Amino acid sequence: MFESHIGIDYSGRGTPTTRTSAIQVFQSCQRQEPLSVPSPAGSKTRVRNWCRKEVAIWLLEKIQNSPPLIVGIDHGFSFPSSYFERLKLESWNEFIEDFCQHWPCDHPKTSVDDVRAQLQSQPDRIGSANELRLTERWSSSAKSVFQFDVQGSVAKSTHAGLPWLRHLRQHATGSLHFWPFDGWEIPEGKSVIAEVFPSIFRQRYPRCDRTVDAQDAYCVSRWLSESDHNGSLNHYFRPFLEKSERSLAMLEGWILGIM
Repeated sequence: MFESHIGIDYSGRGTPTTRTSAIQVFQSCQRQEPLSVPSPAGSKTRVRNWCRKEVAIWLLEKIQNSPPLIVGIDHGFSFPSSYFERLKLESWNEFIEDFCQHWPCDHPKTSVDDVRAQLQSQPDRIGSANELRLTERWSSSAKSVFQFDVQGSVAKSTHAGLPWLRHLRQHATGSLHFWPFDGWEIPEGKSVIAEVFPSIFRQRYPRCDRTVDAQDAYCVSRWLSESDHNGSLNHYFRPFLEKSERSLAMLEGWILGIM
């Protein structure tokens, strides 16, 4: 289905331009072993670490100028239905626009911690760690997108990453399919971006000399490539959900690989 398979281990540290080794990008092309992709800034400097803004710019260029590819990113793409209900949001598009107005974590010098401190008086927008999406309830260890400050949490990376999903959605018009929000079926000729949970695949592949973050990006890229070429990836795009569950997941999102 895709010419290349990209795995991204994300991070919510610092501001949009904070470079960190916690952000790792791996790419597999034409069934080849996934390779680490260093920051494009490294072609002119010795910098190898990515920042969130740079990842978004690089992805947009790849999506616009490459044959169809698939990107797996390890942060939440949406919030639990309870959040939609209390803020009276009716669609994912409405959610992401509303979220970015109140969590402008793509703005220069703005961190998740900064915005979170400002919103402490608005608990409806902070959420509770016991609020889970359906896809998280179907996994063995996925944590709430509102559970901050614990090991293995995706809360900070989710809040930092959502505005960049909006950026891609605004600028990759017609060429990028946000799964499953744009539909469970993948249109021919479109690139896909999906939420992943590296813990599902991490133990399948030897770590070798990779860091934990690099291993997560590597295993996502490799799993996407292998699943695509053995014909099972299309199977994962159709998780076994009842009609009501499928409608719920169109709001809350779904982790690719959870059936």
